[in-house]
Amino acid sequence: MARDQIDMTPLQSRDELVTWFEAGCKPPSEFRIGTEHEKTPFTLEGRQPVPYEGARGIGALLEGMQLLLGWEPIMERGNIIGLYDVTGGGAISLEPGGQFELSGAPVENVHQTQAELMAHLAQVREIATPLGIGFLGLGMTPSWSREQIPVMPKGRYKIMSNYMPKVGQYGIDMMYRTCTVQTNLDFSSEADMVKKLRVSIALQPVATALFANSPFTEGKSNGYLSFRSEIWRDTDNARSGMLPWVFEDGMGFERWVDYALDVPMYFVKRGDTYIDVAGSSFRAFFEGRNNSLPGERPTLSDWANHLSTIFPEVRLKRYLEMRGADGVPWGRLPALPAFWVGLLYDDESLNEAWELVSHWTAQERQALRDDVPRFGFKARIKDRYLFEIARECLKLSHAGLRRRGRVDHSGRDESRYLEPLERILESGRTPAEEMLDKFNGEWGGSVEPVYQEYAF
Repeated sequence: MARDQIDMTPLQSRDELVTWFEAGCKPPSEFRIGTEHEKTPFTLEGRQPVPYEGARGIGALLEGMQLLLGWEPIMERGNIIGLYDVTGGGAISLEPGGQFELSGAPVENVHQTQAELMAHLAQVREIATPLGIGFLGLGMTPSWSREQIPVMPKGRYKIMSNYMPKVGQYGIDMMYRTCTVQTNLDFSSEADMVKKLRVSIALQPVATALFANSPFTEGKSNGYLSFRSEIWRDTDNARSGMLPWVFEDGMGFERWVDYALDVPMYFVKRGDTYIDVAGSSFRAFFEGRNNSLPGERPTLSDWANHLSTIFPEVRLKRYLEMRGADGVPWGRLPALPAFWVGLLYDDESLNEAWELVSHWTAQERQALRDDVPRFGFKARIKDRYLFEIARECLKLSHAGLRRRGRVDHSGRDESRYLEPLERILESGRTPAEEMLDKFNGEWGGSVEPVYQEYAF
C-alpha cells in the first residue's frame, strides 16, 4: 500500500477494471496473510508529537531505518516518505500525522507475522531510541489536539485535508489522530470473495469490540470505547460504511467496480505531482469528463490509487482488507490476523460464520456497527449481546486455526495467538474499559501513564 502503483496503460473499458480484480483469485495453497499496523510516534521527553523535520524528526527516523535495512527509499519532492523492500518483503509508510506504518510482507502463517513484527520493532527501536522517539499502541492519540499534530510532506494528504471538512466532521481526526491494525487476506474465486466479504463485513463489529482501544481525546475520557470507530461514522459516508449492497443478489467484482466508479476521487498523480480532483467521480474521469484533466483517460495506476482511497469496514482490492480494529500494543497485534485467518481460511469455520450472520438484515448490521464504538460487547443485534457473538467467533476461529495445523518449531499451532482475545472475553470487558478503570483509579484521571504502559 505504501507506493502509488505505476502502470500508465490508459484504460479502455470497464471490463479491464473487473479483470484487474479477478487477477487477485489464487488457489488456497497460495493464500497469504498480510498485516499492516500503525503506531503513533511521540517524544520520550515531554510526550509531544514528532515533527517531520530536524535531527530528531520522522525524516531522520526513516533515513536511519533505510541505512539499517538497506530498503529502497520512497521519495516525494526531495523528502523521504517511506521505504520498501525490493525483495518483496514489506514497506514502511507514513500516515498524515506521522503515524508510522509497517505493511508486512505476504506470509504463509501467523508465526511468520509474529516473527516479522518482532524484527520490525527491534529495528525501529534501534533507530528511534537514540532519537528520543517512542511509539504508542492506541487507536487514537490520547492527549493531543488537532492543531498540535505535524503534517507529513505528502501531496495527497494536503488534498485530502482540504476536502475532508466538506464531507464529514471527523475526517481530519481520522487522518491525523487515529491508528489501526489491518489484516489482508486472499480469495480463490469470485464466489469465495463474496462469501468472505459478507462474513467479514457483518462481523467487523466483533473485531472493533475486541480491539477497542481509544477511549481518550485530549486527556479526557471521550465517552466511547473505540472513538476511532466512531470517527469513521462521520468521516466521508460516500466512501465508508457497511456496504449493504454487498449482501444483495448479483454481488461480484462487477458490482464493486460500479460502486468504486461512483466514489468521489481525491487526486490524480502525474509524475511527482498530485492533481486535486476532489469530489469528481472516477466514472466522470473514465468518460473523459474530468474538468482538471479534460479529455484525458485514466490509467491502471489511477484506478489502483483510487481504490486505496475507499474506506469501508472491509475493502476489496486484489485481496480483502479487514479495517475494523483499533491500533493496539505489540502483544495483541498478531491476534488480529489469527482471528480472521481462523474464521476465513478454514471452510468449516467460514460456513459456520456465515450461518451465524446470514439472517441479519442490513438495518440490524448497521445498528450494531453504530452502537459498537460506544457500547462494545454490550451492543446488541436481534436479541443477543455482541459479547456472545464474539465468544462464538473466537471458538470458530480457534477451531479453524487448529484444523489449519500450521505449527511453529515448538509444535504449537496458530491458535496460541488468540490468547489475548481469550483473556479479554474471560474478563468480559473490552481493552478500553480496562484502560478507563485505570484512568479513573490508579492513574488518578491522567492519561500520561499510557505512554509507558501502552508503548511499543
